[in-house]
Order: sequence, then structure tokens, then C-alpha cells
Amino acid sequence: MGISATLSCILILAYQTWLFNMIKKIISKTSIHSILILTSLLSIFPFVWLTSTSFKGLGEDIFAYPPSLIPSDFTWTNYIDVWGKVNFMGYFWNSVIVAALTVILNLVLSSLAAYPLARMNFKGKKFVFFSILATIMIPFQAIMLPVYIITLKLHLIDSVNNVMGFIGLVMPFAVSAFGIFLMRQAFLKVPREVEEAAIVDGCNVFQMFTRVVLPMVKPTLAVLAVFTFIGSWGEFLWPSIMLTKDSMYTLPVGINNLQGMFSSNWRFIAAGSIISTIPIIIFFLAMQRYFISGENDGAVKG
Repeated sequence: MGISATLSCILILAYQTWLFNMIKKIISKTSIHSILILTSLLSIFPFVWLTSTSFKGLGEDIFAYPPSLIPSDFTWTNYIDVWGKVNFMGYFWNSVIVAALTVILNLVLSSLAAYPLARMNFKGKKFVFFSILATIMIPFQAIMLPVYIITLKLHLIDSVNNVMGFIGLVMPFAVSAFGIFLMRQAFLKVPREVEEAAIVDGCNVFQMFTRVVLPMVKPTLAVLAVFTFIGSWGEFLWPSIMLTKDSMYTLPVGINNLQGMFSSNWRFIAAGSIISTIPIIIFFLAMQRYFISGENDGAVKG
């Protein structure tokens, strides 16, 4: 009987311990998931409200409290009318040109700058690398005035011609410290044996870089392309300062024109904003398979 009682006590204690750990684990996971869900809802609410506003008719109060997320007067008119209100297609293609040039230049220049920092040995390499990283802490607004003066001196504005205007929009963002850092970390992951084998096969440095190394870091290139595209597509401050011609406006600047001095049609603004996010979603979906596999490359120690 004594042995049976002891075994029963041990089993009961083990069960209680297991049950306590399970309850603790469930409470911990529930708390974490609740916080994440709440944060997600708070983050996505402005977009949901914007989408709802874009479908509301003139007879519905878009600033009602509490906010109504399901339109009672559902209409597609806002999306149709916004195309005639401003030169929406022209703004769209201007944004496409600026974003495409910015992405291409970032991929090329960031890769060319990062490869020597990852693979080549030269005097002052660490100083150069940390100097580049230090520029991340400097906001663009802090250097915007000298960059603007330089751009004016070089006549890279749309008042000269449209080509120079596009160059003036793109050049300040043609390369970034973040892009150089991200690509350097990706190059550090490439085994040196692969490069040595390429040299043995007769490749020079440029051939090895373009034909061997770059194809191995496609996921990181996709990550950089997505971040650069999102930043360039949504850029408002610099184009609003640089552009003087309505025909050269990008989407953010053009949509801002829907806001008048004394009144604003927020339904048109909401519809235009929703339309302007569609290219970002399409671009991300196109790059998604590379993006997911390369999003952690910046965490490599090196």
C-alpha cells in the first residue's frame, strides 16, 4: 500500500506539474498573440478606413463617430471620377519611371560598392564601411537644402526639360547606405571556394562578380528592390520641392493636388491613394518568393 500511495502521489504531482506548465504556456501564447493581433488591427485600421472612405457616396458622412467601416451608400464613382479630376495616368507613368530608375541604380551601385567591402582588402576598408553606416543616422531632411542647391546648380530640374527633371528626382536616392550594408552582408555569405573556382576557370573579377556572385544573392537583391521601390513610389517631400510642371508630378504630389485650399474631396483622395498602392502590392507579390528567402540576410555577422 505504501508503494502504491507513493506512486500515486508521484503521478499526481507529475500531472499537476504538466497541467501547470500547459496552462502557463497557453496563457503566454494567448497574451503574445493578443498583443500581436491588437497591434495588427491598430496598424491596418487607417488603411481599412481609407478603403471604406473611397467607396462612400456623397450622402454619407465620412467623419462620423464612431466610424462606419461598411459604406451604406456604396459607389464606384469616386474611382471613376478621380481619373478625370487630375492627370492620373500621367502621374502614374512618372512614378513608374522614377521608381524604376531608382531601383535599377540602387541595385547596381549598392552591389558595386558592397562587393569590395565584403571581399577585397584595402587600407581604410573598415573606416569606409563604418562611415557609410554612419550616414544612416542622418535624415534626408537635414541634407535636403545642400542637395537642392547642388541640383539647381547642375540644372537637374524639370524647368530645363523633362529628362533633367527625372534625373534630379532620382539621383539623390540612386544609392543608399542601407543597400550597401544589405548587399555586403549577402556577399559575405557566398563561399570563397566558389569565387576561387571561378578564377581557376578563367573568370576575371568582373565576370566572377556578374556571372557567379550576383546570381547567388538574388534574394537579397529582391529585398533591396522591394524596399527601394516602396520608398521611391511613396516619396512626397523631394518631388514636391523639385517639380514645377504639372505634367511631371508623381502620384503622391498629384494626389495632393486633390486637396484644395478651402475644401477637399476626401473621397477622391482616398480613391487615388488606394489606386496608388496597387503597384506596390503587385511588385511585392512578384518578388515575394525571393523576398521571403532573403529578408534575413542583413542579420549575418560580419
